[in-house]
Amino acid sequence: MDLLERISDYLKQHKLTMATAESCTAGLIVSELASVPGSGQSIDCGLAVYSPEAKNRYLAVSFETIDTYGLTSEATVHEMVVGALNNNNANMALANTGIAGPESHDGIPVGTVCFAWAFRHQQQVYIITETRQFSGDRNQVRLAAAHHALALIPSHHGEMLAGNVPRANEA
Repeated sequence: MDLLERISDYLKQHKLTMATAESCTAGLIVSELASVPGSGQSIDCGLAVYSPEAKNRYLAVSFETIDTYGLTSEATVHEMVVGALNNNNANMALANTGIAGPESHDGIPVGTVCFAWAFRHQQQVYIITETRQFSGDRNQVRLAAAHHALALIPSHHGEMLAGNVPRANEA
């Protein structure tokens, strides 16, 4: 069974419905998952939010956060995933922002991607963020980032269920 089928099965087994807020992957996370027949029951929506204005308008990402920490930051992706979780009919969300290429921006190297996973469980929200570096051309970075985000759902969800992830207001 390939990665996408395993993730689709995991989402169904755990009754997880996902929303995405994607910047550098531009909807590729939800598109990749949707390639699996039957996965639609686990997808609420996928938002492609490139500009600061779109991140603010659709996800309530603060311009102050963007100005202070930059578009490619864990602070920005944290606000993105909260917006994705709160503005949709989902109990989990994925978000990313980064530099897919072809050139670096603000001194941040090509291939840098910030991720966030959020889970709503027993009326609490749990969030995990990380920054990773991927190699390759623009589309290789985008695909690697999309698959990375999906691949970590089971382990992050398991860690949250085990009590190893702080609630969002405790982070």
